[in-house]
Amino acid sequence: MSESRYQSFAEFWPYYVREHSHPGCRALHFIGSTLALVVLGVMIYTQNWWLLLVGLVIGYGFAWVGHFFIEHNRPATFKYPLWSFIGDWRMWGLMLTGRMRAEVERAHALVAK
Repeated sequence: MSESRYQSFAEFWPYYVREHSHPGCRALHFIGSTLALVVLGVMIYTQNWWLLLVGLVIGYGFAWVGHFFIEHNRPATFKYPLWSFIGDWRMWGLMLTGRMRAEVERAHALVAK
């Protein structure tokens, strides 16, 4: 399916997963997202709302380094910002529970069919 034809998150998800095939890229996403959560917690606790910008820079910064220097692809955020954001957190949860590798294998198997 062409990237421009995704009509739902369910269609987008396998593409998103394949764009995060390299474990190093996924690790950078996980680190960036986790640090962004920490900054979010500090922001709420201290009520320093400018920390929201810091959290976004940290979260996306780590992720984009993974794409540009490890995966050598363009982050899905540029074309699908909402679905990419949702995908980031779904991937984070799957990584936290040790299920992301199987998801990557499943997404690549869909292309092989």
